[in-house]
Amino acid sequence: MTALHGDSRLDLLLADAEERRPVLDEGLPAEAAQRGPRPREKDSFERKRTDADPNDLAVQRWAVVAPRGREGDQLLKAIAPLIRLREEEQGAPVTVYRVPPDVDARQAAAWREAECWRDDIPEDEWPYYLLLVGDLHQISLEFQQAIAGSALVGRVHFEGASGEVDLDNYAAYAQKVVRFAREETPEPSPDMLFFVAPDGSTATHAGATKLVGPSLTAIQEGRGKGSLPVASVRAIDAETTDELLAAGASGRPSVLLSVSHGLGPPRRGFRSEEEQRRRQGALLLGRGEVLDSERMRGQRFLPGGLWFCMACFGAGTPSASAYHAWLSQLAKEGAYGGKAELVLQSLPEPGRRPFVAAMPQAALTSPEGPLGVIGHMDLAWTYSFSSASNPAEGRKSRILSALRVMARGSRAGVALGTLLQSYGEANDALMASYQLEASARAEGRLDPTDRVDRAHLWMLRNDLRGYVLLGDPAVRLPRRPGGSDAPT
Repeated sequence: MTALHGDSRLDLLLADAEERRPVLDEGLPAEAAQRGPRPREKDSFERKRTDADPNDLAVQRWAVVAPRGREGDQLLKAIAPLIRLREEEQGAPVTVYRVPPDVDARQAAAWREAECWRDDIPEDEWPYYLLLVGDLHQISLEFQQAIAGSALVGRVHFEGASGEVDLDNYAAYAQKVVRFAREETPEPSPDMLFFVAPDGSTATHAGATKLVGPSLTAIQEGRGKGSLPVASVRAIDAETTDELLAAGASGRPSVLLSVSHGLGPPRRGFRSEEEQRRRQGALLLGRGEVLDSERMRGQRFLPGGLWFCMACFGAGTPSASAYHAWLSQLAKEGAYGGKAELVLQSLPEPGRRPFVAAMPQAALTSPEGPLGVIGHMDLAWTYSFSSASNPAEGRKSRILSALRVMARGSRAGVALGTLLQSYGEANDALMASYQLEASARAEGRLDPTDRVDRAHLWMLRNDLRGYVLLGDPAVRLPRRPGGSDAPT
């Protein structure tokens, strides 16, 4: 068995909402991941019409998935301007699908074959872009993740202060997307922005040294060579919410990568479900400063831009975490000084419904806010930008590739699809390890698998799988002068 690297650890981007400090300031030892359970099934990773431009809706097609019933009818009516825009772009009517709640991964795969990619429908009419409208209890996260293995998927959901659906915010988002799609930007190239919360934790330090620093260098080199058409590349130095918002208020279209801790519950728990929906996933910036939905609402921040937001629960909170069984076992055994118990407290309580995070909702509904946010719907670790064979080493390319795709003018769904290709590779390697073990057992041979490598693959697979897109998967940076909206 390969020895663990001495400086390897599991760093988590989660903060206590009351103390406003990281829950795992020094992480967990890497060997803890060897206890991770085997994934239940192998996901599908079909790629569709890869011989054609993935940004061309006339070829790839765009469709909507809404909940069944009266509420789904209302959501579709609210986003009608967006549906009309996509019909114009693809030159064909938009297909609307209706699904029941609580669809699991297996049912989603069956739905895709029976409804979305039917054999009696010409293949050139199958939609590659799917916009889900509704919260996680209306269209499940399991459905979204299963479909994202073979399509470009985004979700929008907006609610009021007491948790009720806010149709006006659905309409505001649809109108904003239409406005930015029809207007040309006077700026020929976007800005590339990078922000790491200055909280002094090991997780954000890893983000700065293994991801943001190397990415800044690579983007600057690409800009110098003319291979990446960006106007500027800069790191945001902000210690307060005001400073961060001001840095993202430029009129030039921007792509932002932020690395910070997302708020989890205080040790005594949230006082109510409403408080949890309002606060969980808000960003801890350092010195106790928090960027939450109240502070973000109505702000001019990344107007017409795209945001890759790396933080625990930054996109939402699922009904069940990929790490629940693993952390429960560690906590039961009292492993690692009770740290697993602390993390376990942040996971959804039985009976409470899953939800889309409030902060990105506020950003997306702002008339001068971003068009799309890629974020995490579970515990976010630093594995997404670490080497699978040695987590102490950086692997910036997974995240950087998605940023480059957005900066070049491709649609946000294409960027997320680029990231999920890495998930597919990690998932295939993990399942191959289990298959190799099973074959050796059946043939009476010694198990040849490396459990340390498997543990790293398990963490990488689950970390990447948690990223989702909030917003229409067909959004892209505003058009450049002359009417060209094709990627460079």
